[in-house]
Amino acid sequence: MTALTMRLDNASNIYPASLTKRYASLFRQSVTLSEPVNVNYLQQALNNTVQRIPSFGCTLKNGAFWWYLKELDSMPTVGELASLSPFGYKFHGGYLFKVSADGCRIVLDVFHALADGKGGQTFLLTLTAEYLRLRYGIDIPYNDLILDPTDTPSKRESEDSFTEFSGKKGAMEQNDSAYHANGHKIGYRILHNERIIVPFDELKPVAAKYSCTVTELITAAMVSALQEVHKHDHRKAKKSAIKVNVPVNLRPLFGSRTLRNFSSYINLGVDVANGYYDFDEIVKIVSAQKRHLVLKSELEKKVAANVALENNFAIAMIPLFIKKRVIDLVCKLKGDKFLSQTFSNLGNVVLPESMQKYVREMDFMLGRQRGVPGAAAGVGYNGNLYLNFSRNIAENDFESYFVDQLHQLGITTKQVSE
Repeated sequence: MTALTMRLDNASNIYPASLTKRYASLFRQSVTLSEPVNVNYLQQALNNTVQRIPSFGCTLKNGAFWWYLKELDSMPTVGELASLSPFGYKFHGGYLFKVSADGCRIVLDVFHALADGKGGQTFLLTLTAEYLRLRYGIDIPYNDLILDPTDTPSKRESEDSFTEFSGKKGAMEQNDSAYHANGHKIGYRILHNERIIVPFDELKPVAAKYSCTVTELITAAMVSALQEVHKHDHRKAKKSAIKVNVPVNLRPLFGSRTLRNFSSYINLGVDVANGYYDFDEIVKIVSAQKRHLVLKSELEKKVAANVALENNFAIAMIPLFIKKRVIDLVCKLKGDKFLSQTFSNLGNVVLPESMQKYVREMDFMLGRQRGVPGAAAGVGYNGNLYLNFSRNIAENDFESYFVDQLHQLGITTKQVSE
């Protein structure tokens, strides 16, 4: 049988281009169960899940002009939990992901070229459901997030959904350079993380009061916290634009079922050149920006412009070793330069009733950022929003101001520093 091969999708090319010996774009997702994980059952579940989602059975290869995924002829093995640094991107056997057992937790680490957060979440929840089925014999009602391991993989799940934008007219967005918080850089082998748990029954009434979504409220609190950091930053040359980058899942808008990368982003925030904003103003600004920028027509223009660049014949014919440097340079000039922080929210997860008594918590965490001090990620489950603020500087002022802002809104938090 011919091994599965796929060229990287449009959103993925940036990740191998920006690879260094000390950096790779990684994210971590996990579920915390009611009992310690049995590794033997987890390994069986992993084998079944990789066969069901074959794109996860691939490694990264260099072609003459582009990178591509190629199916491996082995099976991944469950490993022991390790730090998200140092930042290698190929795990044991050449896989672009790793599953670990850590006490009661099942942990999934993913190199971003393989999948985005939603693709990773589908893999993890399918794996978790299969583990629970094998260990406890429970019945699983399958859905879009929890796939039946006995089903034949669908071609749509491994497709490059960006190809539908080929030939469409695009427009590159205009951005101003954004403020980056100052701090003492920590070693590349270290990544600090602040885990903050927020109850939905306190978040939702406040969001309703401001006529905004939970994502908009959390983003506004982040912008407010960045304002406080900016106020206490005594550098004369600091930028005035404060922006939070929010990834957007494109699947619901464009009818995609891919489990690879299919997301874009929007930048939300304020410019404090003429003074700082109060929280009420920030919420209104962030909400208005988000609701405009997530319109299908707006996202389509942005994505089509990026696809047109990739499809340009002159660019396509540049040898890969040169193209890697060009893409990396564009990333440095047009990427992190325009954002202060990131907030990636997977939304609220509702598991089938048969799984709920076995799954206590969920987490989502972004790995070390290259051009900005940190990033936040969130996932909702069982009445709570689980937030993880990872950073590569020693100072936790931003996280402290963020928590203070939530407390001012009457929202309580539970916080653990790692």
